[in-house]
Amino acid sequence: MFLDDLRNHCIQKIGVTEGFPFDKGTLVFKVFGKMFALVDVDDFQFINLKCDPEKSLELRELFHGIQPGYHMNKKHWNSVFLNEDVSDELLLELMDRSYRLVYDSLPKKVRDENPI
Repeated sequence: MFLDDLRNHCIQKIGVTEGFPFDKGTLVFKVFGKMFALVDVDDFQFINLKCDPEKSLELRELFHGIQPGYHMNKKHWNSVFLNEDVSDELLLELMDRSYRLVYDSLPKKVRDENPI
């Protein structure tokens, strides 16, 4: 998967913004102000995605290319390596899950005003 493909998949979702809040190399995608994906645009080897803690453990056991989130809370974040055993299809599914997990944690008022 290319960076443009990943970016286009993220920004087409409702309420998503992108920016570089940490440094000039880490692109962060947020849904209504809450992070759901981070990627290094210079290195582009992996993407950090939020994940349900139980599912995180399961995915880490099944795929070499899914590791505890680099520089993130290891319980809630995974680093998904792009050139490993994770298919593009699974990567897109994990991106969607991350988005949905964060979206579902938003206040009810925000979700009611911006249904997906």
